[in-house]
Amino acid sequence: MSKDEKKEEDPKDDAGIMESNFDESVETFDELNLKPDLLRGIYGYGFEKPSIIQQKAILPIIKGNDVIAQAQSGTGKTAAFAIGTLQLVEPEKDEIQCLILSPTRELAHQTSIVYQFLGEYLKIKVCLLIGGTKVGADIDKLKEGPQVLVGSPGRVLDLIKRKRISLGYLQTFVLDEADEMLSKGFLEIIKEIISLIPSTAKILLFSATMPKDIVEMTTKFMKDPAKILVKNEELTLEGIKQYYVFLKKEDKLDVLFQIYRGIEIAQAIIYCNTKRAVETVSEELKKKGHMISSIHGDLKQFERDSVMRDFRSGVTRVLVTTDLLARGIDVYQVSLVINYEMPKEKETYIHRIGRSGRFGRKGNAINFVTPAEKDALEEIQKYYNTTIEQLPTDLSELK
Repeated sequence: MSKDEKKEEDPKDDAGIMESNFDESVETFDELNLKPDLLRGIYGYGFEKPSIIQQKAILPIIKGNDVIAQAQSGTGKTAAFAIGTLQLVEPEKDEIQCLILSPTRELAHQTSIVYQFLGEYLKIKVCLLIGGTKVGADIDKLKEGPQVLVGSPGRVLDLIKRKRISLGYLQTFVLDEADEMLSKGFLEIIKEIISLIPSTAKILLFSATMPKDIVEMTTKFMKDPAKILVKNEELTLEGIKQYYVFLKKEDKLDVLFQIYRGIEIAQAIIYCNTKRAVETVSEELKKKGHMISSIHGDLKQFERDSVMRDFRSGVTRVLVTTDLLARGIDVYQVSLVINYEMPKEKETYIHRIGRSGRFGRKGNAINFVTPAEKDALEEIQKYYNTTIEQLPTDLSELK
């Protein structure tokens, strides 16, 4: 029986929110009875305790359920499905056992890095397949016998059709950021890939919202899935100290320079809303002698990759970016996020500030708020049930 022949359930209405039906959870990674080498990778990567989505979602994956998880980006969901699927992978088999599809190249790249780090001591091979690279190079990588495949839908389907990807041993199929995947027009490609995977493979779907198309897809292709909802009030802003500065637009650069003089920063990300703002902030910081990287949507893929390599390796300490990468940056040393411009969508806020204080560590987020953005600040506090404090005059208080 193929996946598209699985029994159907009554789809929910298009409310964008689903109800949980799986209540088991854990407080620590040790409670999951994971492989010792996987546990070693988790702690070695810097995790101290599981986030809310990790407490809830890893267990049903390990138990062999189809899983639908609704949670925002920045909540630790990538590690949730990575840990769950790595527990199931058999390293001694040089066959593709886990396939993850991501809506953007950057997110696919970041996901592959998470798998590599978490699976370091399991001796598994991770293969990244995205557009913007030569197909021949991807074919060569596939010859190495990876157990985990991370890619963009178009490139993965292309290589399946070329008979370069064999899915006969597939255990888990992950759709990450499913709502964004559909908004980018990947629905038909995804359906075609699902029709080609073994009926025994489990489908794991992670999405911030549950639009009608996703609900219909899950009821068609998934069998009695475990449904997990992480509510806004549960979102993981814990460990991140949040501050605001009320200022005029023309004073932003001066305040930014004051912050840099007053705080010792490991690495920082500065978010802007436009390419023009990214370029302006980057140029002014460079004039002050700061080692800066900047990234926006107009850069070519190889340029983006180069910028992110420099930032991850610590060659540059500050990354100025648009929301292009809000969903896809996990950098160990980031201790500060600055919203140079407030996000246009309140849902984006956690994507941004969740880049600091990763893996249970402490982090700081500073929001530059102009008079026109005061309402946005209040809306964010209400939406996330959180308190954003005024930035203290003595910046040494930011530890």
